[in-house]
Amino acid sequence: MTLKRKIAINVSIAFSILFGLAATYIYISFSNFRKEEFEDRLAEKALTTAKLLLEVKEVDYKLLKLIDQNTINKLYNEKTLVFDGQYNLIYRSLDNYSISYNKSDLILLNNEKRFYKTNGDKELLGIYLPLENGDYYVLISAEDKYGYSKMRYLLYSLLVTYVISIALVWLLTYFFIKKLLRPLDEFQNNITSITVNRLNAHLVESDSQNEINLLTKAFNKMLNRLEESFNTQKEFTSNASHELYTPLTRISLQLENLINQEGHNENTLNYLKNINNDVHQMADLINSLLILAKINQDEIRKKFEIIRADDLIFDAFNQMKKNYPDFTLHFEIQDNPDIDSNLEIQGIKSLLTIVILNLFKNAYLYSQDKKVVVIISQLDTNTTEIIITNKGNTLTKEEQSKMFNAFARGKNATNIQGSGLGLRIAKRILDYHQAKITYHTESNENVFKLTFVNQI
Repeated sequence: MTLKRKIAINVSIAFSILFGLAATYIYISFSNFRKEEFEDRLAEKALTTAKLLLEVKEVDYKLLKLIDQNTINKLYNEKTLVFDGQYNLIYRSLDNYSISYNKSDLILLNNEKRFYKTNGDKELLGIYLPLENGDYYVLISAEDKYGYSKMRYLLYSLLVTYVISIALVWLLTYFFIKKLLRPLDEFQNNITSITVNRLNAHLVESDSQNEINLLTKAFNKMLNRLEESFNTQKEFTSNASHELYTPLTRISLQLENLINQEGHNENTLNYLKNINNDVHQMADLINSLLILAKINQDEIRKKFEIIRADDLIFDAFNQMKKNYPDFTLHFEIQDNPDIDSNLEIQGIKSLLTIVILNLFKNAYLYSQDKKVVVIISQLDTNTTEIIITNKGNTLTKEEQSKMFNAFARGKNATNIQGSGLGLRIAKRILDYHQAKITYHTESNENVFKLTFVNQI
């Protein structure tokens, strides 16, 4: 998950929780307010009825019930009961509704002086009235129809507002986070395009003091240090290789002259030949190091040219025959009737020739019959595949995982001279050509597959 998504989600979740808590608080507060307001209305109605009944002598029961029935403050499904000090019912409002009560409720009211209960849809209020002519108890019950209607309206309003607000918050948060972090996306795209050949391609800095610009400045400083270190390393490798390669060439020439001279006994001649082989191996290693150093410099920056894959194979084969006369090649082109097989690839011929030569040399050294099989096929209009196969000892799974590392050699190379850089160099060159190399085994055969995709 990207950073901007994490920020947007966390901010949105935090707002959703806070807004949900706020909406819940509003609903609970309004519910308590409704309850208190309705309790006050019940108390007002109960006190009015009791005072008219007990304190105004001109009002009899019938008149009180008539007043109670037609009052402007009449409650929905209202029922009023008045009891004297001995818990005897002395007044009942004129309606068809009833109140569920028992003597224990009146005793509780005598002790607590007031209670408020909810019984289904109805709410019951009990009031204790100490008057001059005695103690009285009033029970009044009613339904808060309009209060609950307002509560439902408030609940629906809060739910709709919550859903709409959360949807807007999630969208707007992601939009603003994406806009704010757009410079970070540009930073990522810019650093992704920087390769080992473009360490001097610094990022654009601004006068802003925000964190992204500070990160850009720090990254440019790091690039300067990396470029300096990388150039120093390449310069050392190139210079050291050149300095070592020259005396080794002289030693090799002198050894060959000694070998060609007559008068050596067999033991001395073998020593000279072994020394010469060691010198050639060392020269081979230094030459490989030179190639690795140059790959990142001038040659790779040249413009790619169109190369025919079959010409590349035959050029490498002709070079191999000069050093290994017994090397043989079986060549085959697989036709694809649905595709015009031009067998053309894009790249630098000198470097790709090194790739094929290294693979041919491996195939020759590790094969049983000094023979290599090459099959070229056109997979589609832009993709060309070269398969190089030889019979011989195959690599284990562990060896295959390390075969493209520098100086990596398998168990089958115990008695074979080599630097262990051939496949590493081939892999590096193919990487710069955006081509792929894979290895697998078939029975007693080593199979290398090269895949070239032309950049349109």
